[in-house]
Amino acid sequence: MAGEFTATASSIRRTRHPGRRAEVPATAPPLRLAALLHAVTPLLWVGQAALLSEVVARLVDGTGGVQAALLPAAGIVLLGVLRALGDAAASRMAFRAARTELSRLRNRAAEALAHGSPLDIRRPPSGLAASTLAEQAEAILPYLSRFGPARLRAVTVPLALLGVVLWFSWAAALVLALTAPFIPFFMALIGWRAQAASEEQLVELGGMNAFLLDRLRGLATIRTHRAVDATARRLRTNAESLRRRTMVVLRIAFLSSAVLELFSAAGVALVAAYIGLHLLGALDFGSWGTPLGLGHGLFILLLAPSFYEPLRELAAVWHDRAAGRAALAALAALAQEGQTIVGRNAPSTDTPPRSPSPPALLFDGITFRHAGAADTVFDGFTLAVSQGEHVALFAPSGAGKSTLLALLAGFSAPEQGRVLIDGEALTDDNAARLRSRMAYVGQSPHIFAGTLMGNVTLGRPGLDAGAPARALALAQLEPVAAVRGSAPIGEAGRGISGGEALRLAIARMAIAPGADLILADEPTAHLDTGTAAEVTQALLELARGRTLVVATHDPALAARMDRTVRLDGKGAAI
Repeated sequence: MAGEFTATASSIRRTRHPGRRAEVPATAPPLRLAALLHAVTPLLWVGQAALLSEVVARLVDGTGGVQAALLPAAGIVLLGVLRALGDAAASRMAFRAARTELSRLRNRAAEALAHGSPLDIRRPPSGLAASTLAEQAEAILPYLSRFGPARLRAVTVPLALLGVVLWFSWAAALVLALTAPFIPFFMALIGWRAQAASEEQLVELGGMNAFLLDRLRGLATIRTHRAVDATARRLRTNAESLRRRTMVVLRIAFLSSAVLELFSAAGVALVAAYIGLHLLGALDFGSWGTPLGLGHGLFILLLAPSFYEPLRELAAVWHDRAAGRAALAALAALAQEGQTIVGRNAPSTDTPPRSPSPPALLFDGITFRHAGAADTVFDGFTLAVSQGEHVALFAPSGAGKSTLLALLAGFSAPEQGRVLIDGEALTDDNAARLRSRMAYVGQSPHIFAGTLMGNVTLGRPGLDAGAPARALALAQLEPVAAVRGSAPIGEAGRGISGGEALRLAIARMAIAPGADLILADEPTAHLDTGTAAEVTQALLELARGRTLVVATHDPALAARMDRTVRLDGKGAAI
């Protein structure tokens, strides 16, 4: 879409799904491989423990000297190196795969925001959207890279170690089997509360960011009305609320760690007590009828902490699960609004060819009311615009001029009636294609930080080498370009005047291929007479051979059009 429409596109009708649960991303093959490697490498400790216990038993029995221990020691070192390398490779692979998945989720949410209608009152505040995409979404990274592998490890490693211990002593295996379920049970109880606390914290954080960005944008107004102290008090209250919610999350995390350490320490202590009493002869059961020797007892004792280690690791990242799911829910809420259009009604990346003739327009029996409003803006409104005609929609503010442009662009949908462009009704399926023929300029076009020429081209590929210069000439910006050269323009047009910003937007439209329908919304509002005349002339030069619809309450601009349509403020043309 040309001009200001390049950044936003919308389907006409969208369906909202309140209460939608967070989508858990499908596990990608690299993540599955990383989780499998993360689960296998701890089992190398079984070999290390066997070698170590055997060496200690021989040294105690006096059946082997230091020389005999060198080869097992080398084996222990080798297995340790392999284990470390495996863990490092698994962590690196999981992190890269999780980062790729997070980028995909972010891109989908950003696409949904870009495709959503800028007039949708349900559109999230920009501060909340920025906080979700940039800050809150980072919680998904540890959730994908750490929680998934830890969960698989907690399932496979304890079962494998339990089978090894059971081979030597059913009593020790019974102690491990009876104490292990307490850890995930209490972890799940605490985890439910942790997820709720994390979601509340993220909502509070997003609300605070939205409030802060809104107040920063209106800082001049706040100072004018002497509301700085009130705003500071409100911000202090929000910060204190966020602090309390953050401390609740941390309290729950510390509580889960304490519960985990209690049960794992108790389990290891019980196994150690059984092994010690069995070696002393106080307990003669639990070893399949054959007394345990020092080597076998030490082997079981070395495996006991490793049995609980995956469960401890899972509990340590359980908070990542709560925070990650909350962040997934926040991203899903952003992506929800645009889900019905992504891949179906998203703007085409192909450059549309210029039509041989500009389009004719028809508003056919349009009935429209804003969301939640009882009164209609238009009721059976009909208006025809001929090919190449220049029409001014003339009315005071609030009469529906901008609403007609939004209906024509497909950013709003009528309750009844049709909008036809060259005889083709605007629908969900063709909105993006028809919108690619349009160019738009408003009274406050957005100017990006960068050079004057960069704001004209907007990085569009395949432009004619001389097109930017011709666009600057048409918009009467050549003197400005000669003075500024490659000097940067600040974000939101800092460094240039309001009239220059509007003419810059006209220059953007001038090099937009395929744009033969120009929509202008109050292009001369808030401009002095001389600057308004310059903008009007540049707009008319651009509109030669194109259809032009201008919403304005400027009599001088309306007088330059082929026809003026006056709106009576009740949805009728007079």
